[in-house]
Amino acid sequence: MKILLLEDDFMLNNSIVKYLETTGHIIHSYRNGNLAYKEIQENEYDLFILDINVPGIDGLSLLEKIKELKIQTPSIFISALIDIEDISRAFDLGCYDYLKKPFHLKELSIRIDKMLKIHTKPQEHTRLSKGYTYDANTNTLYFYNVPQSISNRQLQIISFLAKNRGMIVSYETLRDYVWENYDIDKSTITAEVYRLKKKLKEEFIINERSIGYIINRLN
Repeated sequence: MKILLLEDDFMLNNSIVKYLETTGHIIHSYRNGNLAYKEIQENEYDLFILDINVPGIDGLSLLEKIKELKIQTPSIFISALIDIEDISRAFDLGCYDYLKKPFHLKELSIRIDKMLKIHTKPQEHTRLSKGYTYDANTNTLYFYNVPQSISNRQLQIISFLAKNRGMIVSYETLRDYVWENYDIDKSTITAEVYRLKKKLKEEFIINERSIGYIINRLN
């Protein structure tokens, strides 16, 4: 996932960037609202993580400007402010979540993963490789238009990776989506993906070592 972070505290900014990069996200970070706004006007993002009290345009005003640009990218606020008016305004502006400082970085990652599951939209007839396509409507994997027989769990893996093409999906996110409430370990996930890849006639599921998996977008 490509994320824009606006946080003026240097140490917290740096910590968030390093942590989220280890979970497979691409982070562009800013400590000034004016610079963040300029970047948002020029580039697309999958998520905004915004502090409120920052130099330049504050986080709440920045989200207002984002909405004026008709950008529907979800946002998460991180702030030490506990004023109910600020919190209310954030949600009125359409933010997805509000996380009070101080917080554990793992908690931020959990909120992002949940947001990813909610805001992921199904794609129809997604091309995965030269020969493979995936039909989200019928939940069917095709190889040169011939339906392929794989397990329901393997179809779930294909489905989620296809919906998030171009983004690394962490082991934790894949576990939450495919195995839901089952407490399984990383080795179970890697074993299932290995069995799936052995069935495929073309390789398009890429393992990002120690992070997760990705299906790249095709040009």
